[in-house]
Amino acid sequence: MKKKRISVIDYDIGNVKSILRALEKVGAEPVLSREDKEILSSDAAVFPGVGAFSVGMENLRRYDLIDTIYRFVETGKPFLGICLGMQILMEESEEFVLTKGMGLLKGRVVRLIVEKSCDEKIPHVGWNKIEEPEEKRWKGTIFNSIKNPSSVYFVHSFMAQPSDPADILSTTVYGGNAFCSAVNRGNIYGCQFHPEKSAVTGLRILNDFVGLIK
Repeated sequence: MKKKRISVIDYDIGNVKSILRALEKVGAEPVLSREDKEILSSDAAVFPGVGAFSVGMENLRRYDLIDTIYRFVETGKPFLGICLGMQILMEESEEFVLTKGMGLLKGRVVRLIVEKSCDEKIPHVGWNKIEEPEEKRWKGTIFNSIKNPSSVYFVHSFMAQPSDPADILSTTVYGGNAFCSAVNRGNIYGCQFHPEKSAVTGLRILNDFVGLIK
């Protein structure tokens, strides 16, 4: 059986070696690319990222990738944003300065809030649980093969706040508050956590993502 070719979008924001290795482990053929034709011809695309929202958007413009991403999403093929890649899917972010995002999902990115009575600190680093917001929400999605709840690995200080609760695929509690830790609308998925650093659970998530390819 021919391996599914997955473009990992290259916009110089964060180390992508781990996601490339993880996709190989689940039997895909990942390629790191910022080439329009390469990305659009792939079976699926992963949009990673670690760092500042404004720098991410600036790099997307520099490499002329914004229109490429919009056109890829319009194909209906599976698309997965990871960490900053998930946040950039939103309309805007308040990180440092108010910055417009791609607006593929309605909502904004805000700072994580930790209650004074809690011991947790910002940034949120380490293992934490993701939970299903409603029964059977995970069926047929990238979380189809994992348990509810499941532990995954986070590194972040900001969180996405989707305007439509129907876009929330998982929630996580940190610092006394629940936040959106994954999103889904149609063929668009996003994980605030890092599946490529989440051991067996993360590989199952990536395997289910590859399994969405028709």
